[in-house]
Amino acid sequence: MNESGQPVPSGELRVSDQDRDTILNVLGEHAAAGRLTLDELEDRAARALAAKTRGDLDTLTRDLPGAPGAPQAVAPQTTASRRAPIRWMVAIMGGSQRRGRFRLASSVNVVDFMGGDEIDLRDAEMEGSETTLNIVSVMGGAQVYLPHTVDVEIGGISIMGGNQERGVISRPRPGAPLIRIRAYNLMGGLTIWRLPPEARGLSLKESRRLAKAAERGRLPALE
Repeated sequence: MNESGQPVPSGELRVSDQDRDTILNVLGEHAAAGRLTLDELEDRAARALAAKTRGDLDTLTRDLPGAPGAPQAVAPQTTASRRAPIRWMVAIMGGSQRRGRFRLASSVNVVDFMGGDEIDLRDAEMEGSETTLNIVSVMGGAQVYLPHTVDVEIGGISIMGGNQERGVISRPRPGAPLIRIRAYNLMGGLTIWRLPPEARGLSLKESRRLAKAAERGRLPALE
């Protein structure tokens, strides 16, 4: 009941941490099914963690199968109808750029020989909650772009080269997808760009600019 004695509309009911965790699990399942990209997942997860009412949470799943009022779920996708997962990315004496919506296999091999790869994972789909990137750079390098709330684990070996992280360096959100990066550099290197929410939908050039601004604590205000 509210102060006037009337029942509180269901959408205005306050939510608990358990309610938020339930929605986070649902969003993760839909992301694994290919309905949400990595960036969409992290955007909705941030809004779920900040949600105060039932209505706030309902908006996050309203367009997903199984939600009240949403279209009924279609039959599970067959192997033939789903996007084929990417397993290899190769740049030899040149450069390549992987952007847009694509599906990552659980393990992806990236080879840069006297060349470089730009890998934007923001619009990528993941097969599960974890993906491993095995990156080999010989006189070349790779740049990986992802939301700053994603969990990143870096390992490997560098000889006359190295790895660096740029942008927003912060703790990943609880339950965030894990990107394992195994980087093997010979006279080459890897740069991981941890992008702030303000970079969502922007070009790589503009995203790098905002990531650098975040390092200096000078991000522009969101409109």
